[in-house]
Amino acid sequence: MADVKIYDAKDFPSYLPKLNLLYDDLFSHGKGFRSKLIRRISKHLGLEERQILLLSQTIEFIHNASLLHDDLVDRSHLRRSKPAAWLKYTPEYAVLAGDYLLARVMVNLSSYGNVRLIQYTSEIISDLLEGEWIQDSLVNDWSVQLAQLDQVHHLKTASLFKWCLRSPFIVLEKYEDELHETLSEMGTILGLLFQRSDDLLDYDVRNYEKKAILGDLKSGYMNSFSAFLLEGVPDSKKSQFRKCETLDEIYEVIGKDFFEEKLHHFDAFNERQMALYEHYLEQLGTFLSSDQIGLLTDLRKLPQLLYWRENK
Repeated sequence: MADVKIYDAKDFPSYLPKLNLLYDDLFSHGKGFRSKLIRRISKHLGLEERQILLLSQTIEFIHNASLLHDDLVDRSHLRRSKPAAWLKYTPEYAVLAGDYLLARVMVNLSSYGNVRLIQYTSEIISDLLEGEWIQDSLVNDWSVQLAQLDQVHHLKTASLFKWCLRSPFIVLEKYEDELHETLSEMGTILGLLFQRSDDLLDYDVRNYEKKAILGDLKSGYMNSFSAFLLEGVPDSKKSQFRKCETLDEIYEVIGKDFFEEKLHHFDAFNERQMALYEHYLEQLGTFLSSDQIGLLTDLRKLPQLLYWRENK
């Protein structure tokens, strides 16, 4: 997917230079995956360039606002291998910068005038905040279950993927309930696959980007693979597990063979989600015209891309 320019100088006030510097830092190293997905979908549906830009900018503003807030709440020191905004520009500036992005989203969407799009986007922002609230309550909860984490991932990661799939159809004023139910199910699966793959990076699994290892565990957060890995493990070993500082220490506690076996089952568990996604993809095809059907080819690639980190 080609790079997409999300904003330019006129989008933010020139009399707020520090805000512009913060945004330059924030956006310059992002992959813009969601905006690229919006563009790919929208081209198949025949949206106008101004509509594509509106949707691309909206999702990136929401996503990056959530990153600004999340990093502060989690006290994460790095974002995209650079100092997090709250460290570089102060916590107050990070909060204000995130709030301003969300305000710009509402201004831009209100100017466009599609009430359903405004309502749905507002719901997504609300979901993100609820998800962050629940996630924060799970820190240092060593008995957390995968179902609890899935609730967080539905509200946070999956909500953005659902928005990417649904919003171009809303712009086209295609509002059929069954269509949007199908798109929502697909977005939910994509979000879960992406999050679970991201959680595996914490254990250096398919960690092609060389992200920091065991960051979640050291922060007191049991991610989805941690919860899956420790199902059925005695409490005594769980107590040792949460004190681990390296992967070798984890292997000593639960055994490397056990780790590899659980990873195999986790992959199989998520492959079943991919099969379900394929079912919904076929349903989506019934709503597309002959000149839109090429969308299915692009969407079919996403589960492999997001979970197995292929072609990233």
